[in-house]
Amino acid sequence: MTTGTLTEVSLEFPDNRLLIELCGEFDRNLTDIETRLGVQILRRGNILAIHGEPAAQAEAKEVLNALYARLEQGRSVGQGDIDREFRMAPDEPAGADAQMEMFSGGKVEIKTRRKLVEPRTDAQKAYVRSLFQHELAFGIGPAGTGKTYLAVAVGVNMFINGMVDKIILSRPAVEAGEKLGFLPGAMEDKVDPYMQPLYDALNDFLPGKQLAKLREEKVIEIAPLAFMRGRTLANAFVVLDEAQNATTMQMKMFLTRLGEGSRMVITGDRTQIDLPRGVPSGLQDAERLLGNIPKISFNYFTAKDVVRHPLVAAIIEAYEKDTGGA
Repeated sequence: MTTGTLTEVSLEFPDNRLLIELCGEFDRNLTDIETRLGVQILRRGNILAIHGEPAAQAEAKEVLNALYARLEQGRSVGQGDIDREFRMAPDEPAGADAQMEMFSGGKVEIKTRRKLVEPRTDAQKAYVRSLFQHELAFGIGPAGTGKTYLAVAVGVNMFINGMVDKIILSRPAVEAGEKLGFLPGAMEDKVDPYMQPLYDALNDFLPGKQLAKLREEKVIEIAPLAFMRGRTLANAFVVLDEAQNATTMQMKMFLTRLGEGSRMVITGDRTQIDLPRGVPSGLQDAERLLGNIPKISFNYFTAKDVVRHPLVAAIIEAYEKDTGGA
């Protein structure tokens, strides 16, 4: 059916229950797709009619079919899943072996105890592949791009699959322009606020009681970077978060902790360095010194990979324009 330059495309979905989930509460999923593509989607029984320009209709049809396929597989459809379908290039044909499929270009998923984690941008997808393929990997880019979250998810996946024996998460305890020495409590109480994002990620992937038990048994450790000195980290999945705030000597110390059977991930944002003026960032030095070593991967993110509130990407882009991307 054609009206001027606008046309109507109809999609029929056989399972009415899944169609209700596809539409979302008060049709909010359809509204999201309409807003993104400038189309109108009308529901007539078990048929969705898409009105709009042909190119936008074709994309809406592709997104709706992909989301319905998720529901047929027993998965949920939320705002994040819709966002993912718009951001990601179509998956290549699936292979028979799930692990080989991940490495050869197919679907990328990270299974944890509490949830299934899927990359939402192509850069995230490439990053997750690198984490599974390389013993030492760097994830560099602005806040909100999933660098740490995905690294912790991969660590939990490797732990529950027996690929590593423990998980160690670390951060430099550097004050971001605020003096926290006055806070009450022992040293652990003072550094806990720095570690909170790592606690939050773990809580997303492991049941609370299991996480508490693993931490009590020191199978999962969360510690400031300074506490890593003198250790050899064997058969462990190790993450250094906020690595832009590590000095060159701290970075060298941390990297040389890598032991037999371990994986190490370094994440950071070069635009948020809180080190004293004149102190070089260990993350930038590591990029310069290690960039040509074949077995070390470097993955980069931009504001386009931000998966927090849409305003976060706009804020990052505004600051980058003001500073010339520095």
